[in-house]
Amino acid sequence: MSVNHIRPWRTIERRKSRQIMVGNVPVGGDAPISVQTMTNTDSSDVKATLAQVLAAAEAGADIVRISAPDVAATQALREICKESPVPIVADIHFHYKRAIEAAEAGAACLRINPGNIGDDSRVKEVIKAAKDHGCSIRIGVNAGSLEKHLLDKYGEPCPDAMIESGLDHIKILQDNDFHEFKISVKASDVFMASAAYQMLADATDAPIHLGITEAGGFVSGTIKSAIGMGQLLCMGIGDTLRVSLSADPVEEVKVGFEILKSLGLRHRGVNIISCPSCARQGFDVIKTVETLEKRLEHIKTPMSLSIIGCVVNGPGEALMTDVGFTGGGAGSGMVYLAGKQSHKLSNDQMVDHIVEQVEAKAAQLEAARAAETDRA
Repeated sequence: MSVNHIRPWRTIERRKSRQIMVGNVPVGGDAPISVQTMTNTDSSDVKATLAQVLAAAEAGADIVRISAPDVAATQALREICKESPVPIVADIHFHYKRAIEAAEAGAACLRINPGNIGDDSRVKEVIKAAKDHGCSIRIGVNAGSLEKHLLDKYGEPCPDAMIESGLDHIKILQDNDFHEFKISVKASDVFMASAAYQMLADATDAPIHLGITEAGGFVSGTIKSAIGMGQLLCMGIGDTLRVSLSADPVEEVKVGFEILKSLGLRHRGVNIISCPSCARQGFDVIKTVETLEKRLEHIKTPMSLSIIGCVVNGPGEALMTDVGFTGGGAGSGMVYLAGKQSHKLSNDQMVDHIVEQVEAKAAQLEAARAAETDRA
């Protein structure tokens, strides 16, 4: 699949992968790249965990992962899965019974490494539970938890060791006639993760889950994730992703969508194009953008808004956006609609007026979309 534009230098040729289902969300093939996050509450606390799931879903998460380390957690999953508006992935480490319980509780996907959960009989039990309950599986290879025999063989975590681990786990599933799986090869080192993912893309047609694991805090982790996943996405690699931040899960979702929006791979909400501001600015750009980001969080319709402090770049940027405001002089600026000058506006009325214009444009776009659907 390619994401085509009238400008060929924007074209991304998506890697061809087979498609699986995570609940009602298609992953791989020609499906949109899905955005995931993970809760950080006590998984046995249904109220707190479900609140995080709902907040993540409202922010745009397509899939949410929940750790299931014990019986209390898998018992809580039953109610959480029932109430969740998005598919739930149960994160399982080592204990095969937790995987079975999670499948029975309604999890849409099990995140496991088949080779780590015991002998063949236990693996077969987990796969049977997944088949019986319509669960997919994510093989989650991580540079920080590679098998001892691979570390002995390669001397240290490296892309070759990660790929060998991943292919070993794939073989276990395929030998048991299970094919509804996706796979990740995460590392906190951007170079290692990038190399491993490129090798993985050549080695299997399974859907690939992208991530730079343990990326760090909000700022550093966002940058590291954007660099690591951004280059892979530009190569067409990646069918679903999670941005791993030491931050609120909602922030992971926002960053994930911003990465995809910047590459034209997903569109959701308002894409604000704004200048960093300088002495030429006709209003406080930084404060205005910060306020607008919060005031426009409720808009889900894909659209663009330019907020530029002066007339050097403002008119040119406004030509390419649905709504725009360019700073001028004497406490006022110019409003642009659909790329054309519309009317002047005083700075003190700017924020409320821009919100109104964006809401009106969103309603117009949604009405047009509904009409197109009806005609189809």
